[in-house]
Amino acid sequence: MAERPLTLMAVHAHPDDEATSTGGILARYAAEGVTTVLVTCTDGRCGDGPGGTKPGEPGHDPGAVVAMRQAELAASCAALKVTHLETLGYADSGMMGWSANDAPGAFWTTPVAAAADRLAELIRRYRPDVVVTYDENGFYGHPDHIQAHRVTMAAVEQTGIPAKVYWTTVPRSAFQQFGRVMKEIGVEFPEPDGQPELGLPDDEITTWVDTSAYGGQKFESLAAHASQAENIFFLQLGEERFTELMGMETFVRVRDTTGAPTPEDDLFAGLR
Repeated sequence: MAERPLTLMAVHAHPDDEATSTGGILARYAAEGVTTVLVTCTDGRCGDGPGGTKPGEPGHDPGAVVAMRQAELAASCAALKVTHLETLGYADSGMMGWSANDAPGAFWTTPVAAAADRLAELIRRYRPDVVVTYDENGFYGHPDHIQAHRVTMAAVEQTGIPAKVYWTTVPRSAFQQFGRVMKEIGVEFPEPDGQPELGLPDDEITTWVDTSAYGGQKFESLAAHASQAENIFFLQLGEERFTELMGMETFVRVRDTTGAPTPEDDLFAGLR
């Protein structure tokens, strides 16, 4: 009997989240023969509509935005050669404090246990060796990211299946570099108001994965989400500069049954 391939599951909040922080690992590990599973929790209805129209503005049709973003997500997955895409279909909750937070079906108000049961079912089906999601602040305080963190950690606890669990992060040194480069090309790169400082000191990062060889795929994946141009300003860098800046994906390991030493350069260290 053939040995079962290693499996990576990334759990994200919205269509397009998969590209920025995990596009490189999804592409790299797929190329290495790992089964890759992307779980997208919400439908993205609070994203921009045609011409950058915002929710509540004339011309913003949530149903049309959902359909457009699903098509973009499929194109992104094709660019990254994702093996399996699973969408939980919860309503996008919008930014913290928006009325959409409390709308019927919003991910933010869905009981964690109910959503975790659904994710646990997928974990049992795919049996991922490695699961990747956000930290407890959802990296930058977005309600759907925070909820994705809570739901993922509850599902991991419930199943006990993944050997390793990681939270996405960015080294503080990289943020400083982003800021400089964005200023060079005339893009404001502010930190969200009222949030803790983003990212982590470099020495607190456990896992540094070089994905620079897959920069083209990551760029293509992000470009697939063209309707959200305002949120994917990294594309203005061009593919070469983008890869230079975004070619290292970094994580904090929060669950490990392998005993692999840190820092490590492979999410599957100790598993192969």
